[in-house]
Amino acid sequence: MPPAKRETITALAGGVGASKLLLGLHEVIDPRDLTVIVNTGDDITLHGLKISPDLDIVTYTLAGIVDEAKGWGYRDETFHALTRLAAFGRINWFNLGDRDLATHIHRSAMLAEGKSLSDAAESIRVALGVKTSILPMCDESVPTMIDTAEGELHFQEYLVKRRAEPVVRRIRFDGADKARPAKGVLEAIRDADRILICPSNPLISIGPILAVPGIREALRARKERVVAVCPIVGGKSLKGPSDKMLAELGYEPSALGVAKLYVDFSGTFVIDSADKEQANDIRKLGMKVEVVPTVMATRAQKRELARSLVTLKM
Repeated sequence: MPPAKRETITALAGGVGASKLLLGLHEVIDPRDLTVIVNTGDDITLHGLKISPDLDIVTYTLAGIVDEAKGWGYRDETFHALTRLAAFGRINWFNLGDRDLATHIHRSAMLAEGKSLSDAAESIRVALGVKTSILPMCDESVPTMIDTAEGELHFQEYLVKRRAEPVVRRIRFDGADKARPAKGVLEAIRDADRILICPSNPLISIGPILAVPGIREALRARKERVVAVCPIVGGKSLKGPSDKMLAELGYEPSALGVAKLYVDFSGTFVIDSADKEQANDIRKLGMKVEVVPTVMATRAQKRELARSLVTLKM
């Protein structure tokens, strides 16, 4: 009997929330069959260095070196360089670990040499021994800007420096209209056997990816193969300010509210058992609904959700 055909999976991802599912997938399928398209709207330049938080979180997680307690940075990291930078009067609200700095120096040097963000991501992936393909959404700079009651802030200033406290009025992806999908992104969507939207913030993790011209259209063309995992459980976000941002921008902070944001390009919507009463309303949007445990507090839960998604009948 011939072996079952191996499926290829393409995932759209933000950082910490997405990396939990990606780690589960990494452990239940051949990691070479997984391609991750990562949000770069969070990218910021600090101390003259190009920092790509979500790319690094995904790469460090799949390399097995991430600080699992925080969900970002190196495990057992030190911050001596940041302490010295602060002594020189430089900002220190954005934590950059000593080993993590090597990543940013390497990336920045490659960009200064005329290489692309994709080239840098590939170099870092290979150096850290990650077998999964990791692609930035685009090579251009598309910073996520948050218009708040206190003025416009870069997303990192809003999230890290201000701890998501200001009221959000609008989100803008600066330069998205001029960006183009990075090499391999559209092909990864076109050729995948199934496409997963990770449980990331739909506005500022998945939103920037969708804002790059051509990506949303590519997903629409594969709608029946697109499975989205809801990041909201019981009306609350599992990680980050998703629920707060949704409510402040006039969206319903619920499984149904997120489904409405994804309905044009996702054929199947996965919700947690806590939200099963919303399943019928989501089906009325024209989406298939799967109800499974989506909370990933343990390694086993990450693998279990991953198994549920890769065995889902399409």
